[in-house]
Amino acid sequence: MLQTFNLVNGLASGAILEFGAATGMAQYAWLMIAIPFVSSMFLLIAGRRVDSWGHYLGMLAPWASFVIGVAILADMLGRSPENRAQSLMVWNWLPGSEVNVNFGLLLDPLSISFVMLVTFVGGLIHIYSVGYMAADPDRRRFFAYLNFFVASMLTLVLGSSYLVTFVGWEGVGLASYLLIGFWNQVHNNALAANKAFIMNRVGDLGLLLAMMSMFAVVGSVD
Repeated sequence: MLQTFNLVNGLASGAILEFGAATGMAQYAWLMIAIPFVSSMFLLIAGRRVDSWGHYLGMLAPWASFVIGVAILADMLGRSPENRAQSLMVWNWLPGSEVNVNFGLLLDPLSISFVMLVTFVGGLIHIYSVGYMAADPDRRRFFAYLNFFVASMLTLVLGSSYLVTFVGWEGVGLASYLLIGFWNQVHNNALAANKAFIMNRVGDLGLLLAMMSMFAVVGSVD
């Protein structure tokens, strides 16, 4: 209880929590996002040339992220509870700016729990989709969208700042729009995709207002 009080009191006074730099398998956490994202871009750019096997590549991507997540989880469980939260700085988003903004990941028990959920359930959905979409001529594009969704969800749950989380949120919104409206030749599907896109913009407003308020008070969105 005392630790919780000190934490809340420190945040209220503008203190920024500091976490240890990522070591061991945690240094490769960025691959969990990069693998499905690169797979998605490849499937979209390669086009019809990979229609015959592209869905298999798409299916493997979330499972590769899952394996990395399991390795990070195993390493995390081998640490003492107070040393399980680690921060990984991927790159400096705005170098030379007065406002230092990094694209970083926060690896702690909560975020890794969500990583396990996203990659494992997402991997099962990919496997199911191989058969479900077997007769669809655009199956490869569908898997590209699924991979993009997984990459965006992982960005959302792993972001070390609310700005990185916001990027993941935007990616999830775009992926939802693309997947819901995949068969956009059906009017109701296109309408549902538009509704989802518009509602995400409502969420955008709330997140942006929260981040601006946070920055005004604390001077950071970490």
